[in-house]
This record gives sequence, structure tokens and C-alpha cells, in this order.
Amino acid sequence: MAADLVVTNAVVYTVDATRPWASALTVTGGKIVALEDVDRGPATEVLDVGGAFIMPGLVDVHNHHALAGRADLFELTFGADASLGDILDAVHARAASLGPDEWLTGGAWASTLVPTMSSASARQALDKAAGGRPVSLTDDSRHNRWVSSRALELAGITAATPDPPGGVIVRDGGSPSGLLLEAAGVLVERVTGSLTPLQHRRASQRAIEILHGFGVTAFQDAGVSTDILEALRSLDAAGELDAWVVSSLLVNDPIFGFDPIGTPLLEVADRYRTEHHRPDFVKIFLDGVPPTRTAAFLEPYLPDDVHGACFHGSTTMPPEELTDWLLKAASAGLSAKVHCTGDASVRQFLDAVARVRAAGYTSTRFQLAHGQFVHPDDVPRFASLGVAADISPFLWVPGVIPSAIAAVLPASRASRMQPNRALVDSGALVAGGSDWPVSESPNAWEGIAGLVTRSDPYGRSPGALWPEQALTLAEAIEVFTLGGARACGLDDVAGALTPGRAADFVVLDRDPFRSSSVGDTRVVETWFGGRRVF
Repeated sequence: MAADLVVTNAVVYTVDATRPWASALTVTGGKIVALEDVDRGPATEVLDVGGAFIMPGLVDVHNHHALAGRADLFELTFGADASLGDILDAVHARAASLGPDEWLTGGAWASTLVPTMSSASARQALDKAAGGRPVSLTDDSRHNRWVSSRALELAGITAATPDPPGGVIVRDGGSPSGLLLEAAGVLVERVTGSLTPLQHRRASQRAIEILHGFGVTAFQDAGVSTDILEALRSLDAAGELDAWVVSSLLVNDPIFGFDPIGTPLLEVADRYRTEHHRPDFVKIFLDGVPPTRTAAFLEPYLPDDVHGACFHGSTTMPPEELTDWLLKAASAGLSAKVHCTGDASVRQFLDAVARVRAAGYTSTRFQLAHGQFVHPDDVPRFASLGVAADISPFLWVPGVIPSAIAAVLPASRASRMQPNRALVDSGALVAGGSDWPVSESPNAWEGIAGLVTRSDPYGRSPGALWPEQALTLAEAIEVFTLGGARACGLDDVAGALTPGRAADFVVLDRDPFRSSSVGDTRVVETWFGGRRVF
């Protein structure tokens, strides 16, 4: 049979240890059939890349693609470098285009602004900028919201409203300040209105267009609703889903306000399965985020007036409940991604996995999401228990979120984030994720460059963060290709360029192994299933 496509005159990095390099690819039926120039026929498309560097399409093991697409299309966006004044100016400009009581949503403000946004005066400034409209703005972790007085009113949040389970209504003088932490933000999220099915579909489509521009051809969405599941199903049914997608079904939901979650969601998820969409994981939030002291740690946070000197944070559920959910997922043939940002939640999750493995579920995939802080005693347990480290977002370099964390933890602990070298050396499967839109961009080359240098590749923040934990470039590339594919169960089709796998590859503007500026690497072309999609 004649080939559909032959890619020639290339430097092909396969990310396959048995044959890491080639100079050509032959593609038939959307799959790689050879790492040579073979089977040409009269109708074969020949792509001569002129010596360009080709590698597998990137795999993003942790993003929120639909939320990112929605933000790009429908919301106010600003960077984490925006000051309070910048944010108020942006709100004022956006409000001018809205109706008198129309919602203004967007983000993402820096975690370092938490103290500023905890005051009634800040909320009043937001009210003025928005012209009294309801406003809800998320922070850079997407776990917390800053809202206007009208938003509080529509959500029914008053001085008498108790903190919801898993959330905090930050108060100033006894009244809500406008800052809502974790599950408290869901009270507002539920009244902001929802997208139409067509808008959900367009949000997913737009996100995948952006991902293609950065060479991403496979990803795992770390928390979906039935609206998102339906958007992915309908795209694939129409032949328009140009990516491998793994979805994570929410067991608990402290931040999004999705419905249904838990058992009702698990029971309907399989109806959304298609050729390119696999709803194969559950997602559990086991703690929050360090800057707002909602992550669970073995040792206490720095003392403050609200929490005192012995506050460790807490997990969202006791060990027995976590184990029960993991067993329920495993018995249903589902894998699990569990959000853990503090070392206490990491340990609780690893303990639960040990119990699940002992119950006989030896092949179930488990991912520990984020894992910025891991006690040294727990590092070797990742490999021994078969738990993949989903390292996301790009917090292995100095930046806004690491600075916010440094304000709440002792320096000796805040400076030891993301033990990536230790995990790799221990034999753990390490997979890279952007957590986009927590990361402002899903550009994996920013993450790859940071993994190698432990410093900001663009010079926005000085210094290096725990440089002893740096990886080699080959290791970092594998983290964002084959490592991600293995972690989310896509290694049968993605992650490496080998015969039998999908012809998902990228053409780069440089050979990163010969470049002094890896972080500046740009994608020239992205191919999915043997078709150019960017």
C-alpha cells in the first residue's frame, strides 16, 4: 500500500530509547508505519522539511482546556503581573461594554494580592470600577475569587452567612470583604450564568487551536463537567476533535461549581467516550493551595493573626473516605488524579494507594497532581506504588506563585519546591502539565527550559529555585511527551514516534539540543494523525 505521507530530510527525535533518532517518517492511515522514506506512490504527499527538527507532539498531563478557551473567548483576562490599579482599570474598560447588571468575569490576579483584596475598601473600589455590576475575578491558582458587592448580593452572601464546608468568606469588620477562598467561591460561581452548548463547544475548539500552536496534540483535562464532556463528544462526532483527550471526572468540587459530580457523573461519563476522547480518570481535590493556607502540611505554616502558630491546614476528606473513592474508581475500571499541594496530603494519598494496591488493583493508574512539596521519606514511594508525579504548573522556577508561597512558609521549606530530580532518580514516572490557565500559557517549552535550569527562562524573576533538582534536556522533553502519555494512558497512541503510534508530531524552529535558548523554541508546524493542524 502506498504511503499517505512521507516526511524527509529531517532530524527526527523519536523519544524512543530503542531508536532515538531517524531522518524520515512514513505515514499511512494516520499512523507511523516506518522511520524511513518508504512506500511512496503517485498520491503520496512528500514533506521535505529542509533539515528541521521533528519530535512527538507534546502531551500536557494537566490543564483545564475548556476554562482556558472560555476565558480567551468570553472573559476579561489580565496577567499575574497586574497591580490592583491595573485590574481596576481593566474592569472599568470592560464594564463600559456591558449592560447595567451584566456579569463581568475573568482573571487572573496574583496570589500576592490576597492581603490587599481582603479589605472592604478594595471591594468598594471594584464596585466603582464596575459601575455597580456583578464581578467575579479568579486568582492565579483558579481556587479563589475576588467579587463585587453586587456579586455577593446575588449569591446571598451576607455577614450572617457561615463559611461553607471547605471554604472561607474572608471578612473585614465582620462583613464579607469580597475575597472568597476555595469552596466559598462556588456560591458566586453558581449564579454567574452558564454558556450555551454552542459556546462550550467553541471554548473547547478554541483551546485546542491554541494548544496546537504550542505543539500539544494530547492532553488531560483535570476536571470536567457534563457540558465539557458533551462538547468533546460532539466535536469528535463531527470529525473536529484534533487531539487525544483524557477527561477527569470530579468526585468533589471545591472551586468550579459543576453539577453533577461524584457518583452521578461517573455513572454517565462513558456515554461521552469517542475515538479521541477517553473519560478514564476521576479527580479528587485533597487540599487547596499554600498561599491561602488551604494546603495540608506535616509542619505548620508561618504564624499569623488568624491561624496562630500551629496551623497545618487540612485535607478535604479523611483517609477512609479517600481510600473508599479510590477503590470505587478502581472497581469501575477508572484511574485517579488527586490534587495534593502540601506534603501531608501527598502522604495521605500515597497511604491510600498502598491500601488499594494491597486490595489487588495493581494496574490502576494513579497520578499525584502538583506535588510541590513532598517529604523526602515519600519520594521513593511514587515508584514503589506506581504513582505518577503530575508536576504542574511550572512552579519549579522563581515567580509570582512561589513568592506568595514564600510569604506563608518558612524559607527552609518554601525554597524546596518540586523535587523533580529526586523523583526521576527514584524511578518515578514524571509527567509534565501546564495547569493552563493557571499558567498563563500552555507553552511547554517554558516548562522544559525551567526543568533544565530551575530559573525563569524569560528573566521575569531573578535567581534559581532549588537548582539541585534540575533535569537534563532529554529527561525534560520526555516529561512532556512519553511521560505524560504513560501517565494518562495514551502511550498506545502518543508520546513517541514509533511504528504503530499515531502520526502526531511537531516541526520546530530549532534543534533544542543545539540551542542556548530552549525556552524560545517555537513550533513551526503541528501534525495530528498525519494531518497538518497548525
